[in-house]
Amino acid sequence: MPQLRLDELLEELQARIDDARGTRDRVHSLLEAVLSVGRELDLTQVLRRIVEAAAVLVDARYAALGVIGPDGETLSQFHTVGLSAAEIARIGPYPTGRGLLGELIHHPAPLRLANLSEHPSSVGCPAHHPVMRSFLGVPVRVREEVFGNLYLTDKQGGEEFDADDEAVISTLAVAAGVAIDNARLYEEAQRQQRWLSASAEITRALLSGGSRSEVLELIAQRAREITGADLADVSVPVAGTAALRVELALGGDTGVRTGLVVPLEGSLSGEACASGVPVTTTDLAGDPRLAAGPSRFDGLGPAVAVPLGRAQGQIDGVLLLARETGQPGFTDREIGPLLGFADQAALALELAERRRDAEQLAVLEDRDRIARDLHDLAIQRLFATGMTLQSAARLIDHSGASDRVLRAVGDLDDTIKIIRSTIFGLRAREEAGGHGLRARAVRVVEQAQAALGYAPRLSMEGLLDTDVPAEVAEHVLAVLAEALSNAARHAKARRVEVQLKAADGRVALSVQDDGVGVPEQGRRSGLRNLAERAQALGGSFELDRPAEGGTRMVWSAPLAV
Repeated sequence: MPQLRLDELLEELQARIDDARGTRDRVHSLLEAVLSVGRELDLTQVLRRIVEAAAVLVDARYAALGVIGPDGETLSQFHTVGLSAAEIARIGPYPTGRGLLGELIHHPAPLRLANLSEHPSSVGCPAHHPVMRSFLGVPVRVREEVFGNLYLTDKQGGEEFDADDEAVISTLAVAAGVAIDNARLYEEAQRQQRWLSASAEITRALLSGGSRSEVLELIAQRAREITGADLADVSVPVAGTAALRVELALGGDTGVRTGLVVPLEGSLSGEACASGVPVTTTDLAGDPRLAAGPSRFDGLGPAVAVPLGRAQGQIDGVLLLARETGQPGFTDREIGPLLGFADQAALALELAERRRDAEQLAVLEDRDRIARDLHDLAIQRLFATGMTLQSAARLIDHSGASDRVLRAVGDLDDTIKIIRSTIFGLRAREEAGGHGLRARAVRVVEQAQAALGYAPRLSMEGLLDTDVPAEVAEHVLAVLAEALSNAARHAKARRVEVQLKAADGRVALSVQDDGVGVPEQGRRSGLRNLAERAQALGGSFELDRPAEGGTRMVWSAPLAV
């Protein structure tokens, strides 16, 4: 009997030693997990390390971390361990927080279950989902705010999760909250640094004499890069209308969006312009509020539209950023720095506008001087010369010589008419202030010079500034920009000629190059867009290959729409 009692005591002692070793090993593993999680600064890697550490600490077959979205009701991200990529693909989309997963969202407290299917909130699993029984859920808090929840299922060996498992995961959740907070602070600091660098780059571009189009593209490109957006558009108000025109488009099918005019109502950019505050959506392609204009946002989900120029009380434009469907939405942490950047961008545009006005004023003053000199000097001298020749013709007896002198007088009259037409054109530009169709067409051609490597030849006829309606003018400029862009990207042309004419109740635009022509297998979305613009106005669009080679595009529309 004494020997038996001694054996029992020794077995009990050995069991307690094993428990102590197990506790020591678990504490050691917990410390290693805390250190592993705390070493990371990239938020995505931190979340991944947390899930992996949780599965190892409690010997769970499956583990996941669901990040609660901005609405506080659903999961915006879901990081898993234990399932292969093929298994995840067969199961389908990640859960959004219904059923048992949503129980922890609405009641953020540890939850242990022997069989998760028996809980009242359980709604079952989708097809191809592995069978799961035991369950442990623990919320992860960051500064008293519930960031997300850790979900662990199927403890190895068919056992249930016990109180020790819950204590270990709860401890890991506390450390995870600190690590997540550090990673977010680091991410925000890095993002802020990138915003500051972008602002400095824009300022340098302005001070070095960058054009408005270059500055706009730089603003949109940097905002797109920093926010991880797949699309960036800059839209500006159309004077005298309740509409916006897409002046710059980056990402996606730019040919469909560039130059597009949409009303304020029914578009995300229009809503931001009308309200003067940022506007967001989680589904840009399918949002029922946004139906204005043609379909152009397929495959895009989260988006934000930020007005430019809020500080000045006048909206100078709207910056639209969008991500692909399935990407995280734009949060207040991202929109805050974006607002500051938008204000700085608006000041940059204001400075560019003022500098352009100063340059335009200098040009107009020079044109006025030229017009005055032509009128006061050249025309009077030519007129006097014509009068002298006309008088001399009466004194010439030879009929052939007299006819030649009279023809010379007629040529002088034609020259005077041309000069007067030139003076009228110079002064008409001065009165229009550079905002007419003529001046804007010149700017579009000048902007294309950088991409082409040479200056296209431009000729214009007719009363373009007075006879062409504003709506038609916007389409003309968009078509011109698209045609020159196609010539620069695909034609490999060495010469481009542009003719713009308003006559006989129509405006016609012709763009001809000496390049290789339109590729048979190339993308036709841009050309289709040009044809649709003409059709919408009751006009026509033709594309052919002249006998001398190259490509000729002729686009026309009636002046009365």
